[in-house]
Amino acid sequence: MDHATEVFQPLQADDPPTVAGYRLAARLGAGGMGRVYLSHTQGGRPVAIKVIRPELADDPTFRRGFRREIKAAQRVRGAYTAELIDGDADGVPPWLATLYVPGPSLAEAVARRGPLPVPAVLWLMAGVAEALQAIHAAGIVHRDLKPSNVLLAADGPRVIDFGISLAAGITSHTATGATVGTPQFMAPEQASGGEVTTATDVFALGQTAAFAALGEPLYGDGNSVGVLYRIVHSEPDLSLLPAQLRPLMARCLAADPGERATPAEVVEWCRQRLGRDADAGAGPAVWREVMGPEVTVPSPVPHPTPVHTMPLLPQPQLQRRPQPRGPDERRPLGRRTRILLAVATVGALLAAGVAWTTLDVSDRLRDRNAAESSTSGSGDSERSSASSSASSSASGRSSGSGAGGRTSGGASSPSPTASGPPKAIAYPVLMLSATKPLDMKDPYRYAKADKDIKDTRSANERKADIRFVCRQTCALESDTSVINWVPSETPGATIESCRIALADAEHKLPLAIVAAGSEICFKQPSGDIGLFVVQVKSTVLPDIGFVSGDLTVWRRAA
Repeated sequence: MDHATEVFQPLQADDPPTVAGYRLAARLGAGGMGRVYLSHTQGGRPVAIKVIRPELADDPTFRRGFRREIKAAQRVRGAYTAELIDGDADGVPPWLATLYVPGPSLAEAVARRGPLPVPAVLWLMAGVAEALQAIHAAGIVHRDLKPSNVLLAADGPRVIDFGISLAAGITSHTATGATVGTPQFMAPEQASGGEVTTATDVFALGQTAAFAALGEPLYGDGNSVGVLYRIVHSEPDLSLLPAQLRPLMARCLAADPGERATPAEVVEWCRQRLGRDADAGAGPAVWREVMGPEVTVPSPVPHPTPVHTMPLLPQPQLQRRPQPRGPDERRPLGRRTRILLAVATVGALLAAGVAWTTLDVSDRLRDRNAAESSTSGSGDSERSSASSSASSSASGRSSGSGAGGRTSGGASSPSPTASGPPKAIAYPVLMLSATKPLDMKDPYRYAKADKDIKDTRSANERKADIRFVCRQTCALESDTSVINWVPSETPGATIESCRIALADAEHKLPLAIVAAGSEICFKQPSGDIGLFVVQVKSTVLPDIGFVSGDLTVWRRAA
């Protein structure tokens, strides 16, 4: 498979052909918030269209956050950021469009060619640091800077997805119980749930640059819990890095946020090391080597060709001759005149025939549509009448049972499937810990931290539906709900996936089998089904252990 095929994937059956007037040409990828497509402006410039997942789009809290993301992104103006050009948080579905960057992500470039040379890493750090300056100037902390969020264009890097914290409904500080980011590139204060500032992005910049220089994460790969533990409790091994980069990396990766370099200092340090190349603009030559073969962007999708009816044939205009004054003055028509008259006659007949055919077809279509509408209306009326009859009959039977013609439970409630499939309700950015269990009926009920942890833990263990417990091992458990995980290499579990997983589920799920990206399903006796997508799991220190992620609930879906 060539690189162009990997970048531009064909649209699938469930992809919309257009979004807010933008005709979609290909898929670019998918993430936790939704799918990303390639499209073009009216002038033909390629753009990336991010379309939000339906279950998130249905949540008013998410829409408010997404609206803030659009407004914040509009304030960011930098040479090394992907410019937002359009968006609508109230659209169906919500979407936004940024200029498309024709180049691979840093993660893709390193996977294809291996570690970058030192000059390329210096150019990378300078460009990303300048992007952070623009993002921070708009009052935004990126929170999720990583190799896949840095695209490599021909003239330098571009930082994308800097609105994630706002779309999640949180501010420049970490919201209670919320941890946003990717474990391998988190800062210590972010991994431990502390305050997140612009210095947090500088730590992620150091890790991203180290990945570019080494070809792998500085703190190692594998289980996210182990990675987070190393980030919080150990110093990074800078001896693995090229000697020229170690002093700057040490500043960026300082454990104390106050000791880290600022983005402006990173830019200046890199310019000094690049020397004359920085002033001579040698960056593009470096990027051409790193980017690999140029990828041809698919052409804009043409608008459908409009279907026109056959035009009526115009009647030829004959040259007027002077009318004769009397019968004796009539002259025989010439050959040319006879031919023109014949053509005019045929033209008139053809025009009349086409007009009649067009009107006849139009009348037939109108009659057919009217008949179908009448039939459909009659059918709907009959079905509605039958349904009402059945409901009335069922209601009569129910009310007629028991003493006095009433049931002990009152009026019967409608079937949950009577009005179609259950609706998904999204609850983004939730955290489960010893003091923050999960109540499926009100997922944000225990979101606020309490002062008396011991009393809160004891009370929550008695009342909560799904609890986070750490005894000999950490687990999720419940007295009423059943819990299971969806063992799949491809993310994207659905209500059907949960139904299958919950068919053989228990009231406890050990967290040893869970990692970032794992999908956990819950089912209550009431029939509510929940899908929890794990973002971060931290169980190394049980007293402060937690698991955070996004929850989707389908009410009365079992």
